[in-house]
Amino acid sequence: MAKRIFSTILLWLIVGGALWYFRTTGAVILVGIISVLTLAEFYRLLSATGLAPFDKLGMAIGGIITLGPWLEQQFGLGAAHAPALAVIIFSLRILGERPAAQRVEALAATLFGLVYVALMLQYFVRILIQTPQFPEQGLVLFLWLVAVAKFCDVGALLTGLAIGKHKMSPEISPKKTWEGAVGGVLISMGLGALIAWWGRDFVPAGMTPLIAAVIAAPIAAIGIVSDLVESIIKRRAAIKDSGGIIPGIGGMFDVSDSLILTAPLGYLLFSLVL
Repeated sequence: MAKRIFSTILLWLIVGGALWYFRTTGAVILVGIISVLTLAEFYRLLSATGLAPFDKLGMAIGGIITLGPWLEQQFGLGAAHAPALAVIIFSLRILGERPAAQRVEALAATLFGLVYVALMLQYFVRILIQTPQFPEQGLVLFLWLVAVAKFCDVGALLTGLAIGKHKMSPEISPKKTWEGAVGGVLISMGLGALIAWWGRDFVPAGMTPLIAAVIAAPIAAIGIVSDLVESIIKRRAAIKDSGGIIPGIGGMFDVSDSLILTAPLGYLLFSLVL
């Protein structure tokens, strides 16, 4: 537990430092790094299930997909077409670089990783750059979304340890309880309202603390689902942690799991209040 707490604090310091010193560019690059590292572990898990994704090239294209909106804004590159290009590239590669019995699986596994990890995390980049004339807004909304999603995990863990009795999904994640889930969502709602009040000069005018608490609820709930999806993949691969890069926590996928589904949902909900 001590290692987990230390690693959590260190990760938040890294995120905070990137936002403070390097602003939007630092945050975008951080999202890109998280995407590539998550994709590496995702492909490792799929490989353990017997699939054979094109991991190295998939990671490279995945990084381009995640950073695509920023690359277009900064350099005018047509990165939005990277997903289509990936389909072409990997369709060609399966013709000669995988045994006949693995070709369909290799194509499906590789492209699924690009969609589930790289494309979904791209929405964090979209949030960061959507108001170039007011970059502080994107930074605060990014911080708000990450905090709401991740502190649901903390709230669910503490509430579950205190009063958790009814298992949510014992076959997928035996430690998760419905009481913990409710506690996690409530804590996320409170934190969402607090950050909206603290950053009231930077968030959209329509994002009052009350509205922030309301939209935090579905984001926290989908974050729990996102976490369960990773648990399903790890159980299928018979691997406890996606990696060992972060002491006390596991791999980068173990950190980003609850962010993958919340990124596009957050982007959609923000669009309603911008």
